[in-house]
Amino acid sequence: MTQLEPHIFEFTTPLKLECGREINRYQVAFHTFGRLNETLDNVIWVGHALTANSDVYDWWPGMVGPGLLMDTDKYFIICANILGSCYGTTGPLSKDPMTGKPYLLDFPLITVRDIVKIHQVLKKFLGIKKIHLGIGGSLGGQQVLEWAIQEPDLFRYIAPVATNARASAWGIAFDEAQRMALAADESFARGDLDGGSAGIRAARAMALLSYRNRNTYEKTQNDPDQDKLDGFKACSYQQYQGEKLDRRFNAYSYHTLTKSLDSQNVGRGRGGVSQALSAIKAHTIAVGISSDLLFPPEEQKLIAENIHGAEYHEIDSFYGHDGFLIEVEALTAIIKPIINQERYEN
Repeated sequence: MTQLEPHIFEFTTPLKLECGREINRYQVAFHTFGRLNETLDNVIWVGHALTANSDVYDWWPGMVGPGLLMDTDKYFIICANILGSCYGTTGPLSKDPMTGKPYLLDFPLITVRDIVKIHQVLKKFLGIKKIHLGIGGSLGGQQVLEWAIQEPDLFRYIAPVATNARASAWGIAFDEAQRMALAADESFARGDLDGGSAGIRAARAMALLSYRNRNTYEKTQNDPDQDKLDGFKACSYQQYQGEKLDRRFNAYSYHTLTKSLDSQNVGRGRGGVSQALSAIKAHTIAVGISSDLLFPPEEQKLIAENIHGAEYHEIDSFYGHDGFLIEVEALTAIIKPIINQERYEN
């Protein structure tokens, strides 16, 4: 069912970024599933998280397919790879038209608003006038919120999951610690094309501590041999997860996208978070994860409290922030009955 390769579209209209810089040429990679109906309004747009890609069928198993939450018999599902990533959309590995060399550390500072801007360009290119559901977790949820503020009449429903309206000092501190690990890798600091391998492994090991929690590790990574002096299961797990990300992601993109997480603030230039969220007209289903240390439930509650008619739901999960990827049945049970209503407000 999944497409092995994404669609790639190139755009030559300059992209003005929030930081003031421009990208003169850029491309967007995206996947689609299902069929677009005649009225062009059966769209589910998925915002993906930090190191994911546009193939939502691959990284969110149990969510896309006949009869599932993103029902391919009923909906047309789109997921676009985000600006700054390394999976087909323009990012640090892309060539700078001005120099002919990869941007690497010279890639511009980008924000969630910039990421949404290329979604809007792609939406216009595809001729989509209405989106039935915008859904995403973590950085993906930030995209959904930002877009629904900018275009209040575009979405019927939005489901921001395990996300926030403004970056917390706690989250920024985690990101900075990871970037420090990248900077400590001499190959990354030098700007080697394949630099940052050791740095991104260490960064991923740090990130995992925020994605899960103490109870998760105690249950899944504890050693039955209480007399051990070395070679602990938790150590090998951290090493394995670091190596796994190093094989599939890029250190320069990781640096760029963690900066995007840090600058998340829907209230910037809009009179604050509450006023910005109040502009959203879509029926909002904010979902928190009970054990999430990185985006704790109070952040999703704040979202729901400031959007007219919004609903807040909480999933009791053992898996911390990663629960939004794992608790597929619980997430489906919350969202599917709401978005499948035959009647809804336009």
